[in-house]
Amino acid sequence: MNYGNATDRVIQDLRVLAAGAGPGTRLPSVRELTARHQASPVTVAEAIRQLVAQGLIEARPGRGTFVAAAPEQRRAPDLSWQTVALGPALPGERELQALLALPPAGAIPLSGGYLDADLQPAAALGAALTRAARQPAAWQRGPVEGRADLRAWFARQAGGGLRADDMVICPGGQAALSTALRALAPPGDTLLVESPTYLGALAAARAAGLRVVPVPADADGVRPDQLAAAFARTGARLFYCQPLYANPHGATLAGHRRAEVLDAVRAAGAFLLEDDYARDLTIDGEAPPPLAADDPGGHVVYLRSLTKSTAPGLRVAALGARGPAGARLRAARLLDDFFVAGPLQQAALEFVTAPAWPRHRRALRTALRERREALLSALRRHLPDLVPQHVPRGGLHLWVRLPDGTDDTALAAEAAAEGVTVFPGRPWYAAEPPAPHLRLTYAASPPDLIGEAVTRLARTLHQTKP
Repeated sequence: MNYGNATDRVIQDLRVLAAGAGPGTRLPSVRELTARHQASPVTVAEAIRQLVAQGLIEARPGRGTFVAAAPEQRRAPDLSWQTVALGPALPGERELQALLALPPAGAIPLSGGYLDADLQPAAALGAALTRAARQPAAWQRGPVEGRADLRAWFARQAGGGLRADDMVICPGGQAALSTALRALAPPGDTLLVESPTYLGALAAARAAGLRVVPVPADADGVRPDQLAAAFARTGARLFYCQPLYANPHGATLAGHRRAEVLDAVRAAGAFLLEDDYARDLTIDGEAPPPLAADDPGGHVVYLRSLTKSTAPGLRVAALGARGPAGARLRAARLLDDFFVAGPLQQAALEFVTAPAWPRHRRALRTALRERREALLSALRRHLPDLVPQHVPRGGLHLWVRLPDGTDDTALAAEAAAEGVTVFPGRPWYAAEPPAPHLRLTYAASPPDLIGEAVTRLARTLHQTKP
C-alpha cells in the first residue's frame, strides 16, 4: 500500500497499534490521531471506517475505538453434499464469468464488453444521479413498468413502431434478455440464433431450458434462406438476432435481407427478439433503423440498453412489444424484481435528454474510430493474416480468423500469461465452430497500449503455431 496520503498514514498507524495489542484494547481517539498525523477529523474517520469494514477494529459509539476480536478459527465445513443436491452446472456459465472477469494487474485488455473508463461519461452521469438522489420523489415507488417519460424515450428510439405503453424498463440488457426468453418461450421450446452469437444469450437460453439451434450468418448478417429452413425444420417460434454490429462478428443485417428476414418470421408465426445493444456505437456513416420500425404485425420484440454506450454501472434497458407479448413481458419483469430503482431511472432520463448525450455520442464515435484503427494498424504490422476481411462499421470488437488447427481457448490462456487478455471464439457458437477465432475488443484500452497488446499476442501466437 502507498502511505503517501494522510488516510493511509492513519490506517498504517492503527494497524501497527492493533497488531501489538489484544482484543478489546482501546485505541487512540480521533482527536489524538488528528494531532499526531496533522490530519482532519474527516480523514481520521475515513481511516477508521475502512479498518472497521475490514474487521480489524470496532467503533463503540460514545466510548471510542477498540481492537476487534480475532475471528474464530473454525474447521472448514464439508460442503461436498451440495454437488449432489445441485446437479450439473448449466452450460455457458463458466464462459460468461470469464467474459466478465476483470483483467489481471498489468495485463492489457483486448477483451470485455464495456467502454474503457476514459470513454465513459462518468462526470455527467454522476451529476445526474446526484441531482436525482436529492429528490425525495425519486425514492418512492413508481409504475412497476418504469417511468412513463423514460419509456416514451425508449419507444421513440425504436423507430416509431412502439408506444410508451408497450415498453418496460429493465435493470440492464442481460436482465431484459433473460426476461424475454422466459416470457416468450416455455422450457423445452427451440430458440433460433445467429451463428456465432452473443454468448450471454446462449447462457440465458440454456438457463431457461430452451433448445438452441444456430442459423448461419455471414458478412451481411443472418441468411434468410437458412432462417426459413430452420423455422420449417424445428417449428421454432422465437429467433434472437442482433441486426446491428452483431456481437461477436460485427455484421449488420444488409438492407436487401431485412424484408426477407421479417417475411420468414411472419411466415412461421414467430417472434424476432431484436437486441439493439449497439445503437449508439456507430463509427462510420449512419445506422439503419431498428427492425421494430418496419413491423406492423407485432412480430418484433425490441430490446435496447444504455449500458454499452455509457458505463457498466448504468444498468438501464427497455423491452418493447405489442399485444399479449408485451403483457407477458411486463408480468415477467414484475416477478423478477418489481421495478428498477427510481433514482437510476431519473438519472438515465436526465442524461439522455440533455445536451451531454449527443456530445458524448459524438466524442465516442471519434474515440472508437481511433481505437479501431489502432487495432487494425497493429494487426497489419504484427499479424497481417489476422486482419479481418470485413471491418464492422460500429460496435466494440473485431472478429479475427485464426490459422486452421489453432486451439483458440489455449491461445487465449497463453496470451493472458504474456500480459494481454483476449477471448476465444468457441463459446460464441451454439454448435461446433467452423474455424478458430478470437474476439478482439478495441474499446477496452487506449490507442497507445493497443499496439503493445498486439505485439504480445503476436509473440504468443508465433510460439503456439500448430
